[in-house]
Amino acid sequence: MYYVVKYLGQFGFIKPWTAVRDGETYSQQFLTPSIVEGIEKKIFPEMLDHNGVIGKIKRYKLQYSSINVQQEQTQTRGWERKSKDKMMIRNQSILKRGVMINPVLFLAFDNNEDAEIASKQHICLCRNEDVMLPDENILALNEDDFSKIAGFELRFGASEQSFLVGYNRMDENKPMYGWLEMSGKPVLDL
Repeated sequence: MYYVVKYLGQFGFIKPWTAVRDGETYSQQFLTPSIVEGIEKKIFPEMLDHNGVIGKIKRYKLQYSSINVQQEQTQTRGWERKSKDKMMIRNQSILKRGVMINPVLFLAFDNNEDAEIASKQHICLCRNEDVMLPDENILALNEDDFSKIAGFELRFGASEQSFLVGYNRMDENKPMYGWLEMSGKPVLDL
């Protein structure tokens, strides 16, 4: 049995791990293991000493109504010397990033006590300004019913269908793998 907390937000951005210099980097439609681990550590500070471990959040589902493409101006890390002008400059570029509008996140726990704790706290996906607030009602669902909730979910681990989803900065930059499952209609009607 899962005890499920539903979180709602106005907008949310999930930074793709390949975003360093991609021309256009739209949001991912899934949470990586390190993102879920970070959310878990925010809700349960006692998990801070357990790097590379997701112990309380068993599964999740992510929905949203649309993706809004926004531009961001960035500067390179290094400096360029302009000897003629006797100055140093930092080059700039523009990235296009996708921000989810009206994200909905379902977090599944295997006991009601953890769900109760989670239902009283806000979370963020990847940026502190992307606040998601919990619905106070906790759903009790078996695994089959949870699997039927419409949404995107990255199932963690290595298998034949897995792909590299990034490197876990919370666990010595170890590679993270998973496979994407999509159920129902995860992109909601406005």
